[in-house]
Amino acid sequence: MTRSIVIGAGILGACTALELLRAGHQVTIVEPGLPGGEQAASYGNGCWLSPMSVIPPAMPGLWRKVPGFLADPLGPLAIRWRYFPKVLPWLTRYLASGWTEARVLRTARALRTLLQDSPALHAALAEAAGVGHLIERRGLMYIYPSRTEFEAEAMAWRIRRQVGIDWIELSADELRQREPELDRRYGFAVLVEEGGHCRDPGAYVAALVALAEAEGARRVMARATGFRIEGGRLRAVRTDAGELAADQAVIAAGAYSRALAAAAGDAVPLETERGYHAMIEGVEVGPRTPLMPSDGKMSVTMTARGLRCAGQVEIAGLEAAPNWKRAEILRDHLIGAFPALPRALPAERVKFWMGHRPSMPDGLPCIGPARASADIVYAFGHGHVGLVSAPRSARLVVQMLTGQPTEIDVRPFDPRRFE
Repeated sequence: MTRSIVIGAGILGACTALELLRAGHQVTIVEPGLPGGEQAASYGNGCWLSPMSVIPPAMPGLWRKVPGFLADPLGPLAIRWRYFPKVLPWLTRYLASGWTEARVLRTARALRTLLQDSPALHAALAEAAGVGHLIERRGLMYIYPSRTEFEAEAMAWRIRRQVGIDWIELSADELRQREPELDRRYGFAVLVEEGGHCRDPGAYVAALVALAEAEGARRVMARATGFRIEGGRLRAVRTDAGELAADQAVIAAGAYSRALAAAAGDAVPLETERGYHAMIEGVEVGPRTPLMPSDGKMSVTMTARGLRCAGQVEIAGLEAAPNWKRAEILRDHLIGAFPALPRALPAERVKFWMGHRPSMPDGLPCIGPARASADIVYAFGHGHVGLVSAPRSARLVVQMLTGQPTEIDVRPFDPRRFE
């Protein structure tokens, strides 16, 4: 039986472990933290299962805003001055990837193949793990003060249409009927019915890992540090607790994958986009359908734990301390969007969180074999689409490891595309 090690117990690692088990592998999950714990990006994300998240973060003309990113530490996208020299090569590639509409469309087409049908795939996984109630498929909504603001994003919506995404436009009256508690400054919306959301990403990931263990996976609480490769074949994964014998390995360690990829022979331009969330516990007020206000660029979702608002992009590396004022901005957006929320909230009812999105500069993940050995496959760098893309990414990884044809074209996700 093939001995396969999955490095990372986030949503990518959990889905990959389950796929490997079903392919008949002996599976070990290596993860230093608790699956679904607060240390993981999978815990604190925006909860959205959005097959329409095909637009990369960089769009034409974004380069003009870089001085503002440096000047405003509380803007939707901020770059810390001290980190700027280190991130400049990544940032240059990031801007170049969205330099023209044609480049953005190319990225969108690749992402669409990865994300399509994701809510249904997650629903099946959740049912198998006994947490089917955590996945809901009631659509996702983008809201605007008026049609004018929607039309200002015409390129993004035009590209979505080109890759097969449909939506329903809602007038002010229709929006109020659907979302009676929403502030009336919003007078236009688009509803994407194929979207869904997860009511508790941390609990969902924990349930998937528990299912993998119930099906025979072994979990080792350790940090992977490298590999023992002999003659191009993987022999062991090295950890801070010793070596683990292995025939195959998957690197799904999120923002911490860069050093492991280097140990497997590849210098990948992986960066961390630090994201924040604010969550108000114990409230009844909130959206019936998860929504994203155009004036905040954050997801607002009623979860099993409370009303969560997630967003923000901060480029500051893995070691810098959080800037909690960024989470306070999200909290204030929540209060502004739903007038019935109490203005004076006790501190114990508002929870702030910061985590690390593992991001490649072109908005596409790394899914493919390592240079040093085809026995090691990468599954990281998913940026803003880690949760939604996990089921199909895991299937692709297992198809590569077992020598099957991949169900979609994986060339856009080649780890060596930046060479």
